[in-house]
Amino acid sequence: MISRRNLFLGLGALGTAGGGAIAYRLLRNHEPLAPPTMDGNGRLLWRNWSGIQHSYPATRWAPQSVDELAAKITTVTEPIRAVGSGHSFMPLVSTDGTLLTLDGITGIVSHDAMQQTAVVKAGTRLGDLGPALASIGQEMPNLPDINKQSIAGALATATHGTGRTFKALHGEVLALQLVTAQGQVFDCNPAQNSDLFNAALVGLGVFGIVTQVTLQNRVLKRIHKRTYLAPVEEAIDQWPALLSQHRNVEFYAVPFTKLAAIITADETELPAKPRGPDTDAQTLMDLKRLRDLVGYSSSLRRRVAYAMMKDLPAEEAIDEGWKLLSNERPVRFNEMEYHLPIESQMVALQEILAIIEEHRPDVFFPIEVRVVEQDNAWLSPFNRRVSGSIAVHAYYQDDYQFLYELVEPVFRKHGGRPHWGKLNSLRNADFAALYPRWREAMQLRAELDPQGRLLNEYLRTVVT
Repeated sequence: MISRRNLFLGLGALGTAGGGAIAYRLLRNHEPLAPPTMDGNGRLLWRNWSGIQHSYPATRWAPQSVDELAAKITTVTEPIRAVGSGHSFMPLVSTDGTLLTLDGITGIVSHDAMQQTAVVKAGTRLGDLGPALASIGQEMPNLPDINKQSIAGALATATHGTGRTFKALHGEVLALQLVTAQGQVFDCNPAQNSDLFNAALVGLGVFGIVTQVTLQNRVLKRIHKRTYLAPVEEAIDQWPALLSQHRNVEFYAVPFTKLAAIITADETELPAKPRGPDTDAQTLMDLKRLRDLVGYSSSLRRRVAYAMMKDLPAEEAIDEGWKLLSNERPVRFNEMEYHLPIESQMVALQEILAIIEEHRPDVFFPIEVRVVEQDNAWLSPFNRRVSGSIAVHAYYQDDYQFLYELVEPVFRKHGGRPHWGKLNSLRNADFAALYPRWREAMQLRAELDPQGRLLNEYLRTVVT
């Protein structure tokens, strides 16, 4: 999003123009109730980043090596669920059994400068991996908007960035190692244990615990990142051209403004021009302030926002990709993201914008629009098709049920596949209809973990 200090100066006067604005603020701004920090058995709370998922694990385990993990995994309390940063909005991690973290299994094991590959332990966080790879002259080809995830967690849920020729993170994995619920250690690649490799690339943690991956990287380069505002209809019309003209491109459609923030990134030899302090969070809170002050009148809100934002200049930065492609996101939210056939993406976006502006004046988060190249991983949402992604957010203090009631039907109508870590209501039969290799993957899972030791209550509705 465009970051500007004092973007909404003058809105205070509007806020005092009537009781409607005051009432709107009082009704909307409240902190959600938090669960107890300890349950009746003295077990400590685990809670995800946004606060909507939680559990009270009986055991917390941080193995320090693959040998330790393989030796003891058969003895710990089930269900066993691995946790990374807890950034998933779905109950993938929740367990009253063993919560397993790979924080003790991190770092680069080895690298090949000629082939631009690196063997990385699976607990390594993306934010730590960027500078570590840069120190050996490498970079991951692409990165997601947020880099707090562990590499294992990012792969398990098909985390992705944007760019017409760029696959999701798992698409650049050459090999992986995992430990099954029965303590077996498998090394997998397209030639060795190939079915397990293709299934576990996006594995949800149900095939085993991924402990190590070999990444196909690229030579470290600088990119020129540019962010500018345009009418949202212009962004929609220009989307095919933008995809072909830029290395990376995405845009954020801002409801109730008629505007979109377009973000492009292209390789450059120009000298570095680091971006300044990240003030996206302040801009987001300015959009919230606008909603709180004039949200009772959508037409007034639209006119004020458009007048204040339409002439803002572009922002530019030049630096190594790992410094620019990911962003800080301190403002909590809940999110639904679906990956659609690329030809349906803009139609679906227009429908969702119209629905939100007609029915949900409380929404102020921009809608994120990206593109991802196809791949062959069995449970990848991008399996065998180029996909256009649309992500709709709700502020963590606000109701997010509208995502299921109003937004998800649009996604499903257009053949969308949900991001595995983001809100959706799909279950086993739904996924079986969306994924050509679903049944083979589920059969393999059952062979590796016949007792379902890696499955929590939610995952049983998905994979069994």
